[in-house]
Amino acid sequence: MNPTTRRATPADIPALVGLMREFYAEAAYPLDDAWAAASFAALLAEPAFGAVWLAARDGAAVGHAVLTVRHSMEFGARDGFIDDLFVRPTARRQGVGNALLRELFAEAKKRELRALHVEVSRDNAAAHGLYARFGLKDRERQRLTVTL
Repeated sequence: MNPTTRRATPADIPALVGLMREFYAEAAYPLDDAWAAASFAALLAEPAFGAVWLAARDGAAVGHAVLTVRHSMEFGARDGFIDDLFVRPTARRQGVGNALLRELFAEAKKRELRALHVEVSRDNAAAHGLYARFGLKDRERQRLTVTL
């Protein structure tokens, strides 16, 4: 059965936090559930900042995708980040990631974003393959980050 995808709503925050917890656990990162819930609530309350999609199969959440948007001086317009994309291991390689990215890319086109970015581990071949099918390429950029 094909997955269903839809825009997430505030009622979906508990399911989204559960998916995010699993996503973080795969990389051995701790997740503060209250912080994650507040982050989803903030994004869902401000549609100009992005959107969230939830994928389900047989009524159960199996994945999510998060698009965040900003203005980029580099591109002279808005660009976006695939901030999160997670599919439960039992639902991988079954079209869930493709379905979520189709929704995300349709939204990016609607918003007239000039570029999309994603961070992915170099050793995650499956993710690289999925993103390559949507035209994302490794640009070998150095990126420095500080959290404030």
